Amino acid sequence: MREYYTITELTREFGISTRTLRFYEDEGLIHPIRKGRTRLYRPSDRHLVRQILRGRRIGFSISEIREIISVYKAPPGEVGQLQLMIARIEEKRSSLRQKRRDLEDTLAELDQAEEACVERLAELGVKT
Repeated sequence: MREYYTITELTREFGISTRTLRFYEDEGLIHPIRKGRTRLYRPSDRHLVRQILRGRRIGFSISEIREIISVYKAPPGEVGQLQLMIARIEEKRSSLRQKRRDLEDTLAELDQAEEACVERLAELGVKT
């Protein structure tokens, strides 16, 4: 395992911009070492970037990711982090299921509205 990674190496590896890495640093999620103007990322920072990106892909906000990371760093550590992750995943799953129901309801309403429009056009003698 390498001791340090450069910003260029991480941006290429994860397909993200340098601005994204600096944002994660500004948010206190990662803490690269500075040598002059150069940022050097430890393997732990690289691992955190991977976890942050995974969290973002599944819909977690930066504040949720920060909370999950902070639980790992303090007691109860990994166990607490995993339990929090399970709770957040269930919340996200529940939210997505509700959004799916809302979308299905909206689609049904659109179908009804379209059907009413087609029927009215037919009553007016306009073919569709």
